[in-house]
Formats: sequence, structure tokens, C-alpha cells
Amino acid sequence: MALPACAVLASLLTGAPAAAGAPAPLPVPAPAPHTAWAWPVGPPRHLLRPFEAPASRYTAGHRGIDLVAREGDAVRSPADGVVTFVGTVVDRPVVSIQHGNDLLSSFEPVTATVAEGDRVRAGQVIGSVATGAHCTARCVHFGVRRHGQYISPVLFLGGLARAVLLPLLPAAPSREL
Repeated sequence: MALPACAVLASLLTGAPAAAGAPAPLPVPAPAPHTAWAWPVGPPRHLLRPFEAPASRYTAGHRGIDLVAREGDAVRSPADGVVTFVGTVVDRPVVSIQHGNDLLSSFEPVTATVAEGDRVRAGQVIGSVATGAHCTARCVHFGVRRHGQYISPVLFLGGLARAVLLPLLPAAPSREL
């Protein structure tokens, strides 16, 4: 069964699988053209768990990516911005940065070396990897929201080529015997 082009495009933009019969992912605005963000950890950089878009705002998913990191490793701002949150969410220390264009990045578990209201530059250390992550191995969780909706941070790291939809070619005439 062929999937509609819009389902395939939504899958590419959000990182969700485009399974037949699956509910359509939430509409996600495409990122504006920009220079690639800096990686918040590494090198080396290893993806432990990818972004998994939820079927709806209230269902399970993985609203960011998990990058392999050891406790104490430096965590850096991926782009220029202003620190908007430093604190604990549930049982994890979190740092969030507003980057303009209604883009917000968040990192956990991170022991902050910055405070709310601080201006940060791309690549600046904002803290170090702490404990309390949801990973079985040590990691840092990196999430991005645009207009309040979670989108894959990979879109900003230069790791996903832009999707281009092409028209379908006309079907070849069938030959009946």
C-alpha cells in the first residue's frame, strides 16, 4: 500500500515512522534557513536514541535525542541565545535556552554553570552531564521545540537532508494480450 506524499514528508520532518494506518503526526513547521548548530557534546558523537515523534501531544514518544556522554562531560550551547530555565524537572536537572524565532533547546541531566537570564554563545559551556537521566547508559538528552512543538534536533545539526517532493511519472501504457 503506497503512503501519501504528505505522510512521508511528515515522517521525514518529525523523525516518526510513516506506518500505514498510523495516525498522522502533529503538523510541524519547517525550520527557517540557518547555519547548522553546534553539537552540545563530543566529539566523538554517538546517538544513543533518536527522536520519536508522538502520535499526539499527549502520547508516548521520545521528544529529543540522547547523545552518549559521561558524567562530568561539558555540555555546550548549540547556538546563541538566552538561558530561560535552570532547575529540576521531576528528578532531573535541566537547562533550557531560547534561541530566537521561537526556538527553545533543553538539556538533561545537566548541572548548570549558567543562570536564568544569561546570554550564551554557540559552543559556550553551559554545564556538565549529571546523573538522573532516563538512559540506561550515561547520556545527555537534547530536545528542541519550535512554537511549543517538539521537533528533532537533528534538523539543526546538519544531519538530515531536505526532503524534495517530485511529481509522479505517468504510468506506462499496459499491453493487453
